Amino acid sequence: MQSSKRILVAPLNWGLGHATRCIPIINALLAEGHQPYIASDGVALALLQKEFPKLTSFELPSYNITYAEKGKNFKIKMIWDSPKVIKAMAKEKKAVKKLVKEHGLDGIISDNRMGAYFKKVPCVFITHQLNVLSGNTTWMSTKAHQKVIKKFDACWVPDVKGKPNLTGKLGHLKKEKFNIAYLGPLSRFEKLETEMKYDLMVLLSGPEPQRSFLEEKILNELQGFEGRVLFVKGKIESDQIREEIHTQKGVITVFNFMQSNELQIALNQSEKVLCRSGYTTVMDLAKLEKKAFFIPTPGQYEQVYLAKRLQKQQLAPSCNQDDFRLEMLNQIEDFEGLNRFETSVNYSELFTVFSKVKENSEPTSTSLST
Repeated sequence: MQSSKRILVAPLNWGLGHATRCIPIINALLAEGHQPYIASDGVALALLQKEFPKLTSFELPSYNITYAEKGKNFKIKMIWDSPKVIKAMAKEKKAVKKLVKEHGLDGIISDNRMGAYFKKVPCVFITHQLNVLSGNTTWMSTKAHQKVIKKFDACWVPDVKGKPNLTGKLGHLKKEKFNIAYLGPLSRFEKLETEMKYDLMVLLSGPEPQRSFLEEKILNELQGFEGRVLFVKGKIESDQIREEIHTQKGVITVFNFMQSNELQIALNQSEKVLCRSGYTTVMDLAKLEKKAFFIPTPGQYEQVYLAKRLQKQQLAPSCNQDDFRLEMLNQIEDFEGLNRFETSVNYSELFTVFSKVKENSEPTSTSLST
């Protein structure tokens, strides 16, 4: 039995995906007798605080990531914002170092927070992007990302190692350059046997302003949908708000957000799902074996790649945001739907990384005893 460790779990605040896929990691830490601490900012932090109200949480400096209003300007805006991100990473690194020392933390799990690292404790980086697609600069963005990953003691990839897999070239290297462990697809959900309550579920997430653009477009298109629709905006706010929109042919039930338990039930009760092709959403729908239609975030190469890959595999149709029309949802019937990957993770073995004493570490007396 490992001695209990204090582990900081720090997901990137870029939409909700990084935070939600940390939920099974946090639950596994608790199940193994460890003490997780949460650190993030914005909606990612708010979501995890709602999911784990009893856990200690900290706010980290924000990267202030927003999308360009036009997808074609996505890369330009990312380059333009890069000095701001680098500055935030430097502040983040100082903040994490302070947290480790003040709270006697024994390790860090960073989900794509590049500054959530401290050389004197074991650090793990979670990513599904070992290769970072960015068009004609893919080689440069990949090299920069891998340089960051190499600083960490281990890299956990939420996918299977062999084929078939969900990430394709995103999460697999021809030659491994650092310590990689494949976790299998991570999802906070379980498939339930339940009656279908909704003909369609719309599940939104992601940074602004693209989230709002898609919300407006889909709500407008759904005025002609015949049947029952559940619409979850993905806006994490202090209170949950529910409203009903009655159309000529059906009813749209709208929520600003749902927490994990009710979202799990709602997804299981939905025949089809309309959503972004963010990787965490793809993992969730694969776990639930759902039929879906994907609209990738404009300009985000990773989501575009995943959507095209799933369509090519005859698993789920997709289209560009500007091209979406209500009748396109009929294409779902011609596709197989997402497949579940049966995998099991030995978390006891995985968490042994935090039992390794680093050469430059400082002994602490604050680790929890078992």
